[in-house]
Amino acid sequence: METLSELIGLLTLEQLDDRTFKGENYQAPWGRVFGGQVLAQGLHAAYRTVPSERIAHSLHGYFILGGQLDLPIIYEVDLVRNGGSFTTRRVVARQEGRAIFTMAASFQIIEPGVEHQLPFPEVLAPEGLLTSLEQMEAVRESHPAIYKRLRMTLPREFEFRPLENIIDKLSHNSAAMNGLWMRSLGQGKLPLPLQQQLLAYVSDYNLLITATLPHRDILNRGKTFYASLDHAIWFHREFDMDAWLLYTMDSPSASNSRGFTRGSIYDREGRLVASVAQEGLMRQPK
Repeated sequence: METLSELIGLLTLEQLDDRTFKGENYQAPWGRVFGGQVLAQGLHAAYRTVPSERIAHSLHGYFILGGQLDLPIIYEVDLVRNGGSFTTRRVVARQEGRAIFTMAASFQIIEPGVEHQLPFPEVLAPEGLLTSLEQMEAVRESHPAIYKRLRMTLPREFEFRPLENIIDKLSHNSAAMNGLWMRSLGQGKLPLPLQQQLLAYVSDYNLLITATLPHRDILNRGKTFYASLDHAIWFHREFDMDAWLLYTMDSPSASNSRGFTRGSIYDREGRLVASVAQEGLMRQPK
């Protein structure tokens, strides 16, 4: 995919019946269905069965099998509960009848209440930082393998501006902390449900990498298999994907070939708009 409009088309599923939808796949260069894609498509399917005045406040997904790129994905929505304030949905994604992903999502009417949040971190503004592409181009000759891998996986629909040098972080051990500014490229103002689907999609980029940062001397020696195992998002406040969002990440733990990572997403005004958590597989060949 080259444009945000193509991504929006990918996330807009074909309706087969009241509770069943079909989606196609981003042809990910790593050969498996991208986790952010099924997160976003699953959220889209759930939204298609929810009253329009209700907005997603959380989703919890489990990646069961690696999806095949050449097969469509069928999303089945279970109408778990329609309450006075909350609506709950369960989504199962299948290929050839086999479940590859399950998700629970909860939606709520807009209600006023007390508010607080973690403080906005002190970081450089995006205007003073290089884009991921600019950082990679600077080391095209000196680190050709890293350049090729990152250039192949970098999404064209979004712009990333890392807070630190990504090549250094992927080449040497460092603290299990990561951060970047991000925004979508094009389209302007979009409905909040679609904004949330785009955020679900892009939230899967850079997250698991954070758990690898203290162990690059080991993980860089051979071919390591990476896969998302589960992914959760809590939507706190409204936001615009075409404006700068700060994505800060840390990894409290890695064990048993799994890395656990958390993320906080702030808008330019310092409001915490979403929180993310993920556990992923980091398996080395025996």
